[in-house]
Amino acid sequence: MKVKVKAKTKWLWRAIAAMAATLALSNFLVQFPIGDWLTWGAFSYPAVFLVTDLSNRFGGAAFARRVVYAGFAAGVLISIATSSVRIAAASGSAFLCAQLLDVLIFHRLRRGTWWRAPVISSAAASITDTFLFFALAFYNTGGPWATWAAGDLLAKAVMLAVLIAPYRAAIRRYA
Repeated sequence: MKVKVKAKTKWLWRAIAAMAATLALSNFLVQFPIGDWLTWGAFSYPAVFLVTDLSNRFGGAAFARRVVYAGFAAGVLISIATSSVRIAAASGSAFLCAQLLDVLIFHRLRRGTWWRAPVISSAAASITDTFLFFALAFYNTGGPWATWAAGDLLAKAVMLAVLIAPYRAAIRRYA
């Protein structure tokens, strides 16, 4: 029993660090558009869904929520230093809503086929995150926020397809 608690604590700190680093990196990269359809943040941010889903799979919903809350706090503080306060606030709001939705949906679907919970929960959370973030961060700023949101959502769908393989590998290795 002691080994399991130690392993869970070790995973908790690694998951929090991964969550905070990904959130801060994404908030920095979202400031750099790729034309009118995408920002560089679209390629790093989907890793938070992988962290949340693996935390939920191995530790349960309460454990995953702890990772989300701690990652949120650390990520927003780092983001304030690396991006604008508006982006950090928009990111924090969208992140918290989307990740808690991800935890809820994943937990309800976790007993089904291995791919169903992460795909459905991450897709729903991606939609929530994208529209909240881009509306809060870029509305009325003069940038093409609606097209950036559309491009971001498409990139998240592609990244979800890419990240399902590491998810499967992790559950095979650690389950």
